[in-house]
Amino acid sequence: MKQWIVILLLLVPALAFAAGGNVRLQPANNDLTDQASLQRGAQLFTNYCAGCHSTQYQRYERVAIDLGIPVELMQQHLMFNPNAKIGDLMTNAMSKQYAAASFGAPTPDLTMVARVRGTDWLYTYLHSFYADPSRPFGVNNTLFPSVGMPHVLEELQGVPRKIYETQIIDGSSIQVLIGIETDGSGELNSQQYDTAVRDLVNFLDYSAEPMKLERQRLGLWVMGFIAIFLVLTVLLKKEYWRDVH
Repeated sequence: MKQWIVILLLLVPALAFAAGGNVRLQPANNDLTDQASLQRGAQLFTNYCAGCHSTQYQRYERVAIDLGIPVELMQQHLMFNPNAKIGDLMTNAMSKQYAAASFGAPTPDLTMVARVRGTDWLYTYLHSFYADPSRPFGVNNTLFPSVGMPHVLEELQGVPRKIYETQIIDGSSIQVLIGIETDGSGELNSQQYDTAVRDLVNFLDYSAEPMKLERQRLGLWVMGFIAIFLVLTVLLKKEYWRDVH
């Protein structure tokens, strides 16, 4: 039994390294209480992501209510399928066969992606694209090498390129990647793009668990109840054991 525990402890760091590569994750710092951010994130998702990715476990009406979006505006600006109804699930028309032929694999549903990957991973991923002419869509990703997805936010960010620095290591001159910068052709500057990505990640975080804030609020009440119950239990125990002593 001890041998298996030791083996697992040795494997966990290796698995974590394999899952995340050697790219340091940037903190998303998203805020689920920021309703304006969530609304902007929903708009970004429908404009740049929903053409290929669905959130098939979410409903338009639930999103509109939770995010404070009037139903009329939701239908006009965030529902591009003319046959969709406000109570429908947020799916898209792309078939798995077409997606596999276009991207090499069916595009994943993104309802739970923030729970699976984490918000920091998503935020870093959307900052890690860079121009790579050898790839089918002309871009690659330092966090997810050889990714089959185009850089859908390129018109906002501009064309990102790797920046290298010459360093001397063990007497040899090598090129070390120090970051990614854009050519300035995007619609947003660097700070605005950071905010846009944070808004999009915020929406995906909400989508993964719409009841997250409510769960946390109820959790505080439950912990408070347990604390009060513990005090009453200790007092009751002392009362019952008074005669025994």
